[in-house]
Amino acid sequence: MLKHPVLPALCLALVSLFANVSVQADAIVTSVRSPEWAQPIDAHYNLHQMTPTLYRSGLPDSRALPLLEKLNVGTVINFLPESDDSWLADSDIKQVQLTYRTNHVDDSDVLAALRAIRQAEANGSVLMHCKHGSDRTGLMAAMYRVVIQGWSKEDALNEMTLGGFGSSNGFKDGVRYMMRADIDKLRTALATGDCSTSAFALCSMKQWISTTGSEQKE
Repeated sequence: MLKHPVLPALCLALVSLFANVSVQADAIVTSVRSPEWAQPIDAHYNLHQMTPTLYRSGLPDSRALPLLEKLNVGTVINFLPESDDSWLADSDIKQVQLTYRTNHVDDSDVLAALRAIRQAEANGSVLMHCKHGSDRTGLMAAMYRVVIQGWSKEDALNEMTLGGFGSSNGFKDGVRYMMRADIDKLRTALATGDCSTSAFALCSMKQWISTTGSEQKE
């Protein structure tokens, strides 16, 4: 027989209280959004507009094509391991696939994404997406804000984590990378065409081998 039968009931009450507080906090966060944050376009696809020519979303499908055409999207950048052929094969929209995971992200992934966005914007609007439009897309959106647009890390992280793009469960790896990222080095590498901020990165070594081989042939 329990000596303190009131304790289980008290624990359940506390759990319920904290759950309600969490739900209410999420509702407040998503209802009070900064006008500078990406603005919602279509809730079904978690589609938001970041700039006049840059959009972010979860995984689209063929039913999204009329909307993307209306938005003048000329390029779709996909961060998933699966291609977009299933819904883009018959479209004139260009596909760019840059697979990565937030728990293994490095500067070369970020530079590849930022470079692809800037190049693609010359041919119309750009949509970048992952599966849910929150963690992988959220990190690249935040890095675009900081490296390209000059936002502070704090402002970009607030948009990423509080903007109502999805659950915060997957943000910790992206936040960890972003806090450690050297923004000045990323901007320099982006301007000079380097694939990474480190000369010892795999892509940098490949570039060095390719350049050395070309010089030897000459």
